[in-house]
Amino acid sequence: MKYPNFKDLILFENDDYIVVNKPPFVASLDERGGSGEVNILRLAKQYSDDAQVAHRLDKETSGAMVIAKTPEAYRHVSMQFERRKVNKVYHAIVDGQFTFKDLFIDLPILNDGNKSVTIDRKEGKRAETWFNSIKNYRHYTLVECKPVTGRMHQIRIHLATQRAAIVGDQMYKGKPVYLSSMKKSYRIAKDEDEQPIMKRFALHARFVTFKGLDDQEIFIDAPYPKDFSTLIKLLDKFDA
Repeated sequence: MKYPNFKDLILFENDDYIVVNKPPFVASLDERGGSGEVNILRLAKQYSDDAQVAHRLDKETSGAMVIAKTPEAYRHVSMQFERRKVNKVYHAIVDGQFTFKDLFIDLPILNDGNKSVTIDRKEGKRAETWFNSIKNYRHYTLVECKPVTGRMHQIRIHLATQRAAIVGDQMYKGKPVYLSSMKKSYRIAKDEDEQPIMKRFALHARFVTFKGLDDQEIFIDAPYPKDFSTLIKLLDKFDA
């Protein structure tokens, strides 16, 4: 895999913060067991010595990620995350047609420490997400997801509880999207296996809003990466 040039990922930068558009398949931090893989924290530290990532995105998730350049900036934004003052909006493509209108899911999540989570009303930690359908296709729905809390896999499992698994999210029973399923004339060579349009689950951190050290609001819009925008284009063309 070709690693990104950190400068090319930057959407916003001032003296205190950098916001990057994290590409899919790059981890946020060093993963347990430290395989020495390149990750956003490492790239950020090469760019700015004291960089710290303020929150994490799953490795496959793309989108807006806030990085603090100084300890003071890190404290300032960490407090906002803790007090639920950071506004995060994700876009997901889910399997099936759904009309979510201010759907509020409030199901506690238990992290079993094994890279997976379950809904557990007794032992789980509070987890809250708002969902709104943005666009309906014949077989899929583009959904806006606004997590209030920040639990691991929160959006993914909350959608799965509504039988609206994110496409390609095999952990939560989401199926990948193949062009042959919507383009009737699509033919594949006999000796080839068809590849899914997206080789990951379709989740992207689209917007983030937080306050800088001067208490001015910083609003970031992270454009879709190529795989996500390609899937949308094909849905617009063949599944509308």
